Amino acid sequence: MFNQYWSPYLVMAVAGVLSALYFGITKTVWAVTGEFTRLGGHILEWFGVDISGWAYFKLIHMEGTTFTRTDGWIVWGMFIGALLMVLLGNNFKIRMPRQKRRWVQGLIGGFIAGFGARMALGCNLAAFFTGVPQFSLHSWIFIVATAIGTFGGAKIVGTSWWKGKPVLQKGNTAKIVKERAKIQPYIGMVLAVGYAALIIYFYAAGKNMLGTAALFGALFGILIERGQICFTSAFRDLWISGRATMTKAITLGMAVSSVVTLIIILVGGMDPVTKMAAPSTLIGGLLFGVGIVMAGGCETGMMYRLMEGQVVFLPVFIGNIAGATVLAYGWDHLGIYNALVKMGKPINLITELGAAWALILTLVLLAAGFIVAVFWQKNYRFGVGFKKGETKHVH
Repeated sequence: MFNQYWSPYLVMAVAGVLSALYFGITKTVWAVTGEFTRLGGHILEWFGVDISGWAYFKLIHMEGTTFTRTDGWIVWGMFIGALLMVLLGNNFKIRMPRQKRRWVQGLIGGFIAGFGARMALGCNLAAFFTGVPQFSLHSWIFIVATAIGTFGGAKIVGTSWWKGKPVLQKGNTAKIVKERAKIQPYIGMVLAVGYAALIIYFYAAGKNMLGTAALFGALFGILIERGQICFTSAFRDLWISGRATMTKAITLGMAVSSVVTLIIILVGGMDPVTKMAAPSTLIGGLLFGVGIVMAGGCETGMMYRLMEGQVVFLPVFIGNIAGATVLAYGWDHLGIYNALVKMGKPINLITELGAAWALILTLVLLAAGFIVAVFWQKNYRFGVGFKKGETKHVH
């Protein structure tokens, strides 16, 4: 269970069901960058900045602290759930980037991704994985824009000025790697017991929504780490290597989640979560796509990799918060809302087409995406004139 990664198809299918159930219980969706933005707002408050008049913070609500909000415990639960799996698998190890430029690249990429995600009112979760099952049109705009953005990002990171000079090392200098003492699983078990006690406390104290968020957050963290789920690789791998495993797994997960979510909406008489479809959705998706490739990971990928000890993702996390906070400032102070958001409107496929046709259209589009991914992986060319499994002699 802990020494091998799990099938991304199974992981994403389970995540799809859990995200639908979480919506049914809390009436909110699995999301992270909204809380990143609130963290940025709190940091500004700590430095004496008055944000009470900022329209974006009014939109996302700043009540309480990150530890008294359900969105807060989704985020911290994901970190803790991922860390649990890393420790139980004895896989935690501090890893420093070989090139110093990676610190700056991670910060810049995280900043652009955070700015773009909040401009679009969601990241790879709220505007993608959990947005599509809510039948919100803005998610499809965001997905297309993110795909284009990741293609541009792949071109940027493939340039020599981005990669820098290769680091040369002497040959025959391989070090004998000692097997790590397996103390990490014991630390993981202690952490698991402590976190379980916290969840029980939330329920016992009548803080049911916090307990639910903490529980689901940990489950999501466990899944993304065990499945190594990263939306960046879902697109980037298509452009760089033709590999489509993550793309297909995420598509499957959204299909499963769409069916379960619609059942919950109809049975529970609930309103789906619908976000604004506007030029900001398109531009935000483009920026997000470029940023996650530059950073080397999306929000979910960043979270579990940071828990594995990949320190380079700390500036990515900081960049995400900074980019989201700058967007919050620019929303009204720089006229972003008036220029790119105001003319849009929230459009939901259930309202426009009816429940049955909304589900049929969603599943057809997801099936088409799955088929395209299969075809792409099978026929991707490594360079001009070369195809998988094909060799050519150069004269």
